[in-house]
Amino acid sequence: MPLYIKRSIFLFLFINLCLFAYNQVIKGTILDNDTKNAIYSAAVYISGTSVGALSDKNGNFQLNISKYNSLPLTVSAIGYYSVTINDLTGGKPLLIYLNPKVFELNEVVVNAKSNPRKRRENLTIFRNEFLGRSGNVLNCEIINEDDIIFESSSDNNTLRAFASRPILIDNRALGYKITYYLDKFEYEKESKIFSFRGNIFFEEDSTTDKAKLQFFERKRRNAYLGSRMHFFRSLWINDLNENGFTVRNTANEILNYNRIVFKVNNTKYLSYYSDLSISYYSKQPTSFIILLKDKVFFDASGYFDASLIIWEGEMSRQRIADLLPYEYYPK
Repeated sequence: MPLYIKRSIFLFLFINLCLFAYNQVIKGTILDNDTKNAIYSAAVYISGTSVGALSDKNGNFQLNISKYNSLPLTVSAIGYYSVTINDLTGGKPLLIYLNPKVFELNEVVVNAKSNPRKRRENLTIFRNEFLGRSGNVLNCEIINEDDIIFESSSDNNTLRAFASRPILIDNRALGYKITYYLDKFEYEKESKIFSFRGNIFFEEDSTTDKAKLQFFERKRRNAYLGSRMHFFRSLWINDLNENGFTVRNTANEILNYNRIVFKVNNTKYLSYYSDLSISYYSKQPTSFIILLKDKVFFDASGYFDASLIIWEGEMSRQRIADLLPYEYYPK
């Protein structure tokens, strides 16, 4: 084969490989696990971003994930439990089955009709713990609070919240419409210990008003600086000191990048044998990280595997009203 033909074939393959790397489109079909029927209008998205698509009447979808191809894909639909897919390297169309949500409400269910005062109390707790207590909450509203169901334990100490529909939030402080698929919310009144988890999708405010845009950027920048996203982005580029972060172990030793980052090719993990503390300049109290496994995946975007970390201290106070999509970078 002539040399120029070999070079042409190589160039063709190289170009196509580059196009695939920069234009990675995931395709698939979403079905009900019980009936095997197609699920229409299921949301397929990268949680924590505004990258998403909806399934059609046949349950089919396609989504360009080029920008976040190292992050898991989430599939959510009204009345179903969400599914997270971590391995997207196969190249074949995905076949995804969703399980219908079944709420086992075995204790005391509180609704507006039976006990409006108690429901108002529960909503206050939910807003405080779910949205947070920062100044952003004043401009943050849950649009569909009627879709939230509360269950109290028989001793009235544990409060749980459920929602068959996604929780819709209008964050007028940061300029985002948020769709949150709640999987769990639990709050213990005596100890004030709480936990919640779910998946989040952002839509940016489409305003072109310059004053509003400047207001959003000020608020977003304040929410970003010293946040968990800021920390992991700084850790990824090995620039903690420049960005104002100091990491210490339980012996109060300052730890550098090489002591807490485990790297495999271009994949990075936060890894250490004991708990860690994080300080951000002198503007904030200390934050603490408890690692639930010996290594926790994180990404250049600021994403980290939230299921493997318990946060305490300042960073644990950042809630839904303070969250930013991974597309955000300070101007």
